[in-house]
Amino acid sequence: MNALPPWPEIDHAQFGELGQIVPLSRIQKLAAGYLTRNWVGIPHVTHHDEADITELDARRRRDGEAGGRKLTLTPYLMKALAALLARYPQFNASLDASGQNLVFKKYFHVGMAIDTPNGLLVAVLRDCDRKSVFDLAEEIDTLAAKARTRGLPMKDMVGGCITLSSLGHIGGTGFTPIVNAPEVAILGVTRAQWKPRRGVGDALEWRLMLPLSLSYDHRVINGADAARFTAALEAQLGEAASA
Repeated sequence: MNALPPWPEIDHAQFGELGQIVPLSRIQKLAAGYLTRNWVGIPHVTHHDEADITELDARRRRDGEAGGRKLTLTPYLMKALAALLARYPQFNASLDASGQNLVFKKYFHVGMAIDTPNGLLVAVLRDCDRKSVFDLAEEIDTLAAKARTRGLPMKDMVGGCITLSSLGHIGGTGFTPIVNAPEVAILGVTRAQWKPRRGVGDALEWRLMLPLSLSYDHRVINGADAARFTAALEAQLGEAASA
């Protein structure tokens, strides 16, 4: 593979007035190196789909009222991802440093991308299969608060099996999240939208649809695997709504 060309050195002032020159934060510098490595080193493909979460959203609201706290979709998504990792072991694997061997895991830790004032951090919540949505919600709040104030120690950012990146509180209809090596997949979700669907007897129904963007390492996962995974995720979320 040929080396990449050097970054262009340009005197931007020749084109007009400039503002401040601000150095990248420490977190941004660290993230830039890892993101560049992952984007260049991993053959990315992103599979887009939608999940009907009408019933799950109603369940989320009922659970929140019963538990006396506001719940987001995030802990439900983490529980669903943990369940799917057990059923689809190729998503719960990592290539070793040689790129010749797959390491399969029997634990189910889910990473969560956190937007902080100084840059992006990924916190890892361990054993999501064994925790309730309330346990996960509490842990999410604690880690997010820590990340946005003091930062996270390395022990809270390693050992993930798959990462969840949610932009639902901001918007969007889809994006291409970058796989967080040595993981082999990352799920991005954006804002759920109400959409019409043909129902029984051609009646019009409105359903709450959640956009899914699953990026994966094509050396380990193929397109059919990704399509099955997102379809199974919708089914898993449906089961969570009726549990």
